[in-house]
This record gives sequence, structure tokens and C-alpha cells, in this order.
Amino acid sequence: MRVTFITRKGERVEAEASVGDRLLEIGQAAGMPLEGTCEGQMACSTCHVIIGREWFGKLPEASEEEEDMLDLAADVHATSRLSCQVLLTEDLDGMEVQIPSDSNNAQGF
Repeated sequence: MRVTFITRKGERVEAEASVGDRLLEIGQAAGMPLEGTCEGQMACSTCHVIIGREWFGKLPEASEEEEDMLDLAADVHATSRLSCQVLLTEDLDGMEVQIPSDSNNAQGF
């Protein structure tokens, strides 16, 4: 399956993925600036992404804990999610994901 990341500069980067993969790892492998500092424990918002509107409704609702972490993120949109909490399903093949304008990866991925 395929996921397209849209960088802060508007460039489109396609990444290959498999059902069950976490969006965070797919983005990191594609060179996106997604730190994931807490390694998916929902203790930070460094893996914040903006899901394409047409894809957002295909995701399960965010948990209260995820919503709380998104409250701490900058450049949050109505379709923002933590990429560590998005598991890919067949319905998400072709999904588009935007990297927020404030995204900054200090870990060098």
C-alpha cells in the first residue's frame, strides 16, 4: 500500500507501507521530520501530522489521551492526529498526510 506525505515545502513524498504498520515509522523511513520522542507512548506530540480530509473519517476516533497531547502541539488542524496512534488498514491505501509547518526533528531521522 502507499502513503503520500506532503512536506512543509509542498513536496510530495510517496512511501510504501503494509497493513498494520504505524504511520510514525512509515514517515520516519520516508525521511519525514517526525521525532516520536516518546516512542508511541502518547507522552509528547512530536509525531503530530495532519491527515487529508478525505482520509480522516476512515480513522478510528482519537482517544482522550491523544486529544490531550494534540492540545500541546502547534499548528493543529481539525484533522490532526499523532502518527504513532495511526495503524494502517486497507482502507487507508493512498492516504495523504501533511507535515505541520512547525515540525522539527531534533533526532536527525
